[in-house]
Amino acid sequence: MKIGRNDPCWCGSGKKYKVCHERFDAKIEQFKRQGAEVPPRELIKTPEQIEKIKESAKINVAVLDYIEEHIKEGMTTAEIDKWVYDITTSMGGIPADLNYEGYPYSVCTSVNDQVCHGYPSEDVVLKSGDIVNVDCSTIYHGYYSDSSRMFCIGEVSPEKRRLVEVTKECVQKGLEATKPWGFLGDMGQAVHDHAYANGYTVVREIGGHGVGNEFHEEPWVGYNTKAGTGMLLVPGMMFTIEPMVNMGGVEIYQDGDWEVYTEDGLPSAQWEIQVLVTETGTEVISW
Repeated sequence: MKIGRNDPCWCGSGKKYKVCHERFDAKIEQFKRQGAEVPPRELIKTPEQIEKIKESAKINVAVLDYIEEHIKEGMTTAEIDKWVYDITTSMGGIPADLNYEGYPYSVCTSVNDQVCHGYPSEDVVLKSGDIVNVDCSTIYHGYYSDSSRMFCIGEVSPEKRRLVEVTKECVQKGLEATKPWGFLGDMGQAVHDHAYANGYTVVREIGGHGVGNEFHEEPWVGYNTKAGTGMLLVPGMMFTIEPMVNMGGVEIYQDGDWEVYTEDGLPSAQWEIQVLVTETGTEVISW
């Protein structure tokens, strides 16, 4: 629906459209006429929505901070699941993973060659030398946050530790390449190039996603893309940067409904941050 220049802006700021988002929308329209893929308005978060999403993220970060302080050799991944549920609910949130499309746990715990969506279990005991990704997501008053961290348990081999470190560097490279009025492919190529320059591969079939008002929104975020391609990045967009980097080949397989593994049995690592595109750059909302 067309908005009059003197009508209230669609973003909810209370300002007139002509002094708020009229030029912004005109700039997007210009890119669209040039053939760019542009975000629909529902992907552009309003200031009010951003503040509510940040409240959700406070819980998400607090949960991962607790895990970082307490995770240790000899504990089970089921204990991590209980921590996530207990801390999230004690702070007024809901674990977004729990019962999402039938997923039966509050968190994903992916160990060694598990790429993602690892089931917490009493049978999975963390051993010295393991690397584990803990992927935590939170709903708070209807708004979503999502991030994950890698943890090295005990004495981890130099090869595994390097994989974990380079994967984190890939996320940072992607963040540095994320700029307002750039393209999603800029970020994806930065991630891809750094991983492959270090002798690793990046999973193709599974990627990041828009997030905030819903758990999974458009756009789908891949990391085997080319700079200058993909969706236009505009202030107010929010998505995850979460490459899954394999020590060996890029091939993966799914065991059952959720759990994903590397085909060659070599380790995989993943870090995830939730990023807001701003007028001047980016802001990391959850990490």
